[in-house]
Amino acid sequence: MLNLISTILECSRIFSLPMTIMSWLVIFTYSVFVSGHIKYGLAAFIGVCFAHLAANILDDYFDYKSLIKQVNFDKKEYLKNSQKTKCRYLVSGRVKPIEILAIALLYLIIAIILGVFLYLKCGVGVIYFSLIGGVIAILYSFLSRIRLSEIAVAIAYGPALFGGVYYVMTKTYSWDVIALSLPTMIMTVVLLYIHTVMDFYFDVNEGHKTLANNFKTPLEALKILKILLILAYLSVLPLCIFDILDWQVFFVYLTIPLAIDLYKSMKAFAENHESIPEYKWYHFPMENMMNAPSFMIRIYQSRNLMIYFALILCVAIILALG
Repeated sequence: MLNLISTILECSRIFSLPMTIMSWLVIFTYSVFVSGHIKYGLAAFIGVCFAHLAANILDDYFDYKSLIKQVNFDKKEYLKNSQKTKCRYLVSGRVKPIEILAIALLYLIIAIILGVFLYLKCGVGVIYFSLIGGVIAILYSFLSRIRLSEIAVAIAYGPALFGGVYYVMTKTYSWDVIALSLPTMIMTVVLLYIHTVMDFYFDVNEGHKTLANNFKTPLEALKILKILLILAYLSVLPLCIFDILDWQVFFVYLTIPLAIDLYKSMKAFAENHESIPEYKWYHFPMENMMNAPSFMIRIYQSRNLMIYFALILCVAIILALG
């Protein structure tokens, strides 16, 4: 039973779920202080988590289908690569494609049930935000092959998630909420982007056109990472300028050393794909390395940067509005 649960969690890429949890926590905290309904916010939390996991599984499923259609695809050679973690459970035969689809369908059913509940309680706005999230979840694998993955994630973790949670909690729309979504949205895009930088040559070989492999080398692609990190920290300025929050938002600048550390780590990776960063106490938490420490440590570095960033932003919201 434990092995079954562990396999399902691995297939669902559970390590990426904190990105959704932290994004939700920021808008949930904000909505609570403007008299939002907590129970509807919690229901939305469960729904978006299951929608996220379904999107992860469907992404792997469609990538797997694309892989096996390639004339030169060699299962043994693919599995020799310790860095490439996506689809391994499908390629190895540990899990069957039909089982993956069944898990994704179960996740989607749970998300839909919660969506219907929130629609009945909160209104038609739920449908609008759910449709945006649902379309992105289903089409993400295809969008990621035509250099639209970053845009898809930005929409999902920005206007869709923040606007949707705020709507079910307050039954209103707000441009302030869209502005509030920008910092954590960009940090989430950072995680996706470093993933595509590390998958640079694999994506090229598999015919995926990503923003990263639009450059000649992974090292050149890091220009975008630098821009994204700078934008993430600049995006908190409007929150103070337009009186959405107060000066406490600048506490997120305490995470700048972690952002610099992440960039240096990615630069080392671009120069040597086998390099493994020195593990330091502030890199915590880092759980399952999936036999790919060079790859996973950097994924965890980016994820944890977003976690710390979002938690500090929540504290800033509490101090400003509480």
